[in-house]
Amino acid sequence: MAIDFSFPEDVELVRHKVRQFMAEVVRPCEEAIEKHDGDRKVLVENVIKMRQAAQEWGLWLPHMPEEYGGMGLGHVAMAAVAAEAAKSRFGPFALNAQAPDEGNMHTLHHWGTPEQKKKYLVPLCNGRMRSCFAMTEPEVAGSDPTLIQTRAVLDGDHWVIDGHKWFISGAHGAQFAILIARTEDDPEVPQACNSAFLVDLPSEGWENVRDIHTMSGPSHNHCEIRITKLRVPKENLLGGRGDGHRLGQYRLGPARLAHCMRWIGQAETALNMMIDRSMKRYAHGSLLGEKQGIQWMIADSTMELYQCKLMVLHAAYKIDRGEDFKSEVSMAKHFVANALGRIVDRAIQVHGALGYSTDTPLAHMATQARWARFADGADEVHQWRIAQRAIEAYTKTGSVGPAAGDLPL
Repeated sequence: MAIDFSFPEDVELVRHKVRQFMAEVVRPCEEAIEKHDGDRKVLVENVIKMRQAAQEWGLWLPHMPEEYGGMGLGHVAMAAVAAEAAKSRFGPFALNAQAPDEGNMHTLHHWGTPEQKKKYLVPLCNGRMRSCFAMTEPEVAGSDPTLIQTRAVLDGDHWVIDGHKWFISGAHGAQFAILIARTEDDPEVPQACNSAFLVDLPSEGWENVRDIHTMSGPSHNHCEIRITKLRVPKENLLGGRGDGHRLGQYRLGPARLAHCMRWIGQAETALNMMIDRSMKRYAHGSLLGEKQGIQWMIADSTMELYQCKLMVLHAAYKIDRGEDFKSEVSMAKHFVANALGRIVDRAIQVHGALGYSTDTPLAHMATQARWARFADGADEVHQWRIAQRAIEAYTKTGSVGPAAGDLPL
């Protein structure tokens, strides 16, 4: 049979190695960071320790080709690695496989010129740089890039850019940005109106206005940026003129799935905590885990986690095979984001006031889970596109099958 729901031996070895690395290296460093909360020196020392260890363990840069010092893993293998790494707060960062850098690495590898790769991609892969991806704007809907108002005008050997961006994750401390701006007035198709630029940071004309405070609290590095007469050399155009939308979609498709891979790790951690609590907490004559209401929460969460894993693995399988994966990634992004929120919420409920406190990681996980439903495409946009593809499949073939995973069932 062609269908095989097991990982090859080499992927299983990597998965278990990542799990061991998280237990022996990352979690002790996380505990040291939490113990000295706010002490930047302790934070930096432990981040360096984790990242050096990842290189020594052979787990550095799992998503990138070996020529850049990576492991060269495909998307299915990355699902195994990312889910294990995300069970620890600093896990993906320790491996240099964290957003937004991971997506920017893929983008530069696919679209960058040799000179751009040497200047930006190589140091990003080596861990000597951080980056950000600047697309979202406060004045227009982030889910529709054709509305972008940030404007780039060619002036001799430079592009002059003016505009306004916000929720640019990782902008504070980044050494460069991939900036999306409008360059075309009347393109043949609306999606060809934008271009992408590599911006060295800091630069005159790029103002980091503030770190926007969210429900997760202050200082989470989601920045508002004001761009005024920013001059960018012509050679810093990334991809072709008018390719900004194509570049963004190339980046965001796999990046959405990478988020889902990490969310699976978080969801499984929350479910494990829920069960552990239910088997230790005694109330009204029995353990919580012996009560039907709690068992239903565990059952629903277990079924949803199972669905999440199947959807992510199938979407990753299609990407690795070079097949069209847009529908599968949209469905996975929508479902996994919502399942994560539900599973974490149930875990908090089973923990009671303890789960609502910061004595467990659940409260932090809940605030992080909430943004999952609009990051990289709001729920409603994905639902709209899923429905469009289902209708199109039925119209063309008389069956929704091609839009429902195109599985042999």
